[in-house]
Amino acid sequence: MLYLWIKALHVISIVAWMAGLFYLPRLYVYHASAAPGSEVSETFKVMERRLLRAIMNPAMIASYLFGIWMLVLEPAWLRQGWMHGKILLVLGMTAVHMLLARWRRDFEADRNIRPHRFYRIVNEIPTVLLIGIVILVIVKPF
Repeated sequence: MLYLWIKALHVISIVAWMAGLFYLPRLYVYHASAAPGSEVSETFKVMERRLLRAIMNPAMIASYLFGIWMLVLEPAWLRQGWMHGKILLVLGMTAVHMLLARWRRDFEADRNIRPHRFYRIVNEIPTVLLIGIVILVIVKPF
């Protein structure tokens, strides 16, 4: 029963993390078009900071904690190929998270140099990673 609670909390934390990973780059798309120092730019800064600090960071940490806890309870998974693939994709998701955090600091300091189109493309990366992770976890192709 403990395992099922941990699994449920893992899925909940992943959903929250993914919501942020989908939304933050979308905010950057609009923020990149706003004039630095404008009222709308300052509003985006507050939204981006709150999303990252209050939702995304705690959700990412919880996802890792509950995922590692499940691995402690089911260590045999670490010998399966699908888990190696999942871990690799999760590390990719974490790298995207860290890049988004760095770019938030650039926006905060009015140092963004990337056009809105760049963030439109970045916005698709978490989706591709999520598709891979879900297929690996559900189908376990290897």
